[in-house]
Amino acid sequence: MESKAAEVAAWCARRGWPVFPLRPGHKTPRPGCSRCRRASDQYVPHAPAGCLCIAQGRWCHGFYAATLDAGRIARWWSERPVPGVGVATGEAGLVVVDVDCHADGPVEASRVLPGFEVTDQDARAVRTGLDTWNLLVRLAGGPDAADAVQTLTVATPSGGRHLWFTAPRGTRWASSAGGDHDGRSLGWQLDIRAEGGYIVAPGTCSQAGEYRALGDVRLPARLPDWLAGALERTGHLLRSAPRPRAAAVPNLARQAAAPQAESAWASAVAATALAQVAECERLPEGSGWSSKLNKAAFTMGGLVAAGLVSSDADARRALVDAAVQARPQREQEAHRIIQSGLIAGQRRPLNPTKDR
Repeated sequence: MESKAAEVAAWCARRGWPVFPLRPGHKTPRPGCSRCRRASDQYVPHAPAGCLCIAQGRWCHGFYAATLDAGRIARWWSERPVPGVGVATGEAGLVVVDVDCHADGPVEASRVLPGFEVTDQDARAVRTGLDTWNLLVRLAGGPDAADAVQTLTVATPSGGRHLWFTAPRGTRWASSAGGDHDGRSLGWQLDIRAEGGYIVAPGTCSQAGEYRALGDVRLPARLPDWLAGALERTGHLLRSAPRPRAAAVPNLARQAAAPQAESAWASAVAATALAQVAECERLPEGSGWSSKLNKAAFTMGGLVAAGLVSSDADARRALVDAAVQARPQREQEAHRIIQSGLIAGQRRPLNPTKDR
């Protein structure tokens, strides 16, 4: 009879999440052979990528051995005692927020959420990672209630939460530990499991208890813009692959401009505004992408109102292309900023004779 762990592993693999075995009853990877274990007297230094054990279907090197191969999965989880199930988050395209629930607070305001200004009053109310998460949701512009985040949520045996999300296409995100180590940190007791990391699959049992999915949602939601922005602010974005560019920014501006005597001037104004947005592709988060996009939308709105851009739709299309070229993971936010800027700009038509 197939074990529950085998069912969990197969379920994960069907969703494209590479899996590997955990030590039975534990949340750490199952040890490999003596040549691959650093603590072994027979250890031979080598990179996981070149390990013959992995090529031969063994589970050495933890998440580096993660697989989608059905035969290998069936063999691994037919062992006794039955191993737990780990998911290689980076290979699976997942970003998981690991919310700890150790009552160690309060904590200094500067350590609670490094990417945000936290008041002493808010910091005094933080006792666990759940408090940090609730504060992050509020400060980063998330849903009105933290528990309104609709995604696969897993309760851990220690009382914490794992919040699973899928990374936007073309992006890679770094793992981190929430304030326990030097370097990047989303927040106190908020760990990130992404590139170079792993997470325990829901339904896995350890000696401390079961990793249990909560509520009715059983699949990860797309990483929301507000959380992606917070992760980007704290240095977790490793790579943001822009969408294929249909045209360079000046071409987009010329296409948007109406065919009349002042179109050259309108094209130049539009190109300048759009280029400032698109250039944020080469700059880190915090370089003013949202304010530049708002200004560009306001400018394009003024051109639309003056009849110097063919249509509102053409202006919107050029703005969206420039915005997602720079920040593909923030497309939803871009649409909101563009809508607001265009409306405001259309209240002030641009005049070529006065606004040069």
